[in-house]
Amino acid sequence: MVRVRAARADEAEDLTALVMRSKAHWGYDAGFLAVCAGELRIRPDEVTARRIVVAEDGSGSVLGLASLEGTPPRAALGLLFVEPAVIGQGVGRLLYRDALRRAVELGVRELVIDADPHAAGFYRAMGAVGTPDGRDDGSGDHGSRPGTEHGPGRLVRFEVAPAPLAGWARAWTGGGRAVHLGNVAEFNAQFADASLDREQRDAHHYACLAAFYSPDPAALVLPRPVPRGWIELVGRQLGWSEVEVYDGLAEGPCDPGGPGGPGLSDAVRARPALAALLTGAGLPLVPWGLTRPFGRLTGRPWEARELRYESKSAAHGLFGRILAGGGHPGIVLPAQWRADTRRAAIRILSARAAAGESSVLKSEHGVGGSGTTVLTPARVRAAGGVRAVVRRLPRGPLLVEEYVSGPGPDGGPRDLTYDGFVDAAGRPHEVGGAVMDVEDGCYAGATVGPGVVPAWAEKPLAAFGAAVGRELAACGYRGWFDVDFVADGAGRLAPTETNLRLTGPSIAFMVAARLDALRGAGHLVRIADRVELGARLPEAQLDELCAELARGCAALGAVFVPAIPTGAFEPAPWLGALVAARSTEVLDAAEALVRAGALAVGTVFGPAAARP
Repeated sequence: MVRVRAARADEAEDLTALVMRSKAHWGYDAGFLAVCAGELRIRPDEVTARRIVVAEDGSGSVLGLASLEGTPPRAALGLLFVEPAVIGQGVGRLLYRDALRRAVELGVRELVIDADPHAAGFYRAMGAVGTPDGRDDGSGDHGSRPGTEHGPGRLVRFEVAPAPLAGWARAWTGGGRAVHLGNVAEFNAQFADASLDREQRDAHHYACLAAFYSPDPAALVLPRPVPRGWIELVGRQLGWSEVEVYDGLAEGPCDPGGPGGPGLSDAVRARPALAALLTGAGLPLVPWGLTRPFGRLTGRPWEARELRYESKSAAHGLFGRILAGGGHPGIVLPAQWRADTRRAAIRILSARAAAGESSVLKSEHGVGGSGTTVLTPARVRAAGGVRAVVRRLPRGPLLVEEYVSGPGPDGGPRDLTYDGFVDAAGRPHEVGGAVMDVEDGCYAGATVGPGVVPAWAEKPLAAFGAAVGRELAACGYRGWFDVDFVADGAGRLAPTETNLRLTGPSIAFMVAARLDALRGAGHLVRIADRVELGARLPEAQLDELCAELARGCAALGAVFVPAIPTGAFEPAPWLGALVAARSTEVLDAAEALVRAGALAVGTVFGPAAARP
């Protein structure tokens, strides 16, 4: 186990020798090293002033060192050197992350790094941003631009903005570690959503998102087995310490009280030792969403009415009451009609289609767009009439809603969402806005981060989302929520539903908060719901693919995190993925790399293994 501690003055000579060994590792000749020796020397009286720390192993051997120099708000990572024998084993990463943590504690807002060109790739992979004003030996500009990172003495300038964990993230779990319960199927089942199959295979795949229910998990509790290599890679990418994984706990169908087997919460309760361990650890227990079985597991009082606004018609009514109070000029509410019978739905839809109006047909409850159908007059004609469309839909009450035409202003994003939560004391917290990727009414991913939500939408989205949060708090709801919106061409936002649970965008927010604290502020994070794989992959090959994608993204200055690995074993295989970067250009490039790499795995195994 490697730990970081403050260096001692009596170690100065040994630390200088380590620095010189590390510098020599890159092949510099004796003459150049002699020139560097004076600048790289560590004197005993400088150890404290330069805030030097060392990384040492369990036997007390020093493996590396780092210094944090200067006066806030600006400081420099003056030294970061690792013993040649352990380069590439995570010591440099540990020291770098410790330096950022200490910088935050000191109040540093800008950290400068003048890096050896051989270390430039490391700093990019750690999230540092290259600048055009690189330092060198006087022969010209040697910043981070391609083609300038070579030659003795030429240093590459990087900058980082150290950041504390976001305030909302500290409020969500008290700023500490948490136990995450992947009860996605259990949450869905309580609504008897007719658009979901009884097995809820996708719900069990999406339970893997439990890895990201807070920025720093202590334990994951999952219904199905997950690959061992997956959580190890995620932990490395997000700088976690050890995470306990309890998987394969709910193998049957997902009806919490049905004959096929218990939901995840009851499966944990059926293992008293495990239940005592998880609930007695003194850590927050975070579910995907609230359920009666979760209430039994945690001793939390349960009232089903807390989730009444998970209903799309109830949410529509809530939106109308908020708007009736005024104060939201940028928000418009689409009309909605409830059709308790198929005949009523056909009558409403036929009249609207005949008038040239488009409609959105919804189930009362649905997940990720399941049970939602967009019906234009052209689609109605192509399907052979409204009756033919409705006949193919799941049974149960239907909601017919006015279709909001788009796209947003200047061809901007069409689907946006506001995320927030109500804490245990009933205080609402804003997390932020996101842009969603929605394909024909079905959620396919989301992007969060600075500048993602267009300026015209920021204030109305935040104001209305906060108003919904206050209403949810007043009615007794406690937990995460979002409000989804559709933008129209006039620059107005139409709220369409609330989700009283964690969501895909919430996962992106959690990862952004973690990466900002780990690598410096300013991350954009995109979650891609389903990345198509070119072939079904055994665990070992899946691990290899994910490691390769992580390396490829790091070379771009981006981060790849596999979010859902278990879909890789389906007959039509797929992978849930997160990518992060500090610019939309790099983010788009990273997503393209991931999608191309995932699809290309089919060519490795030949035509016989390719997807049907």
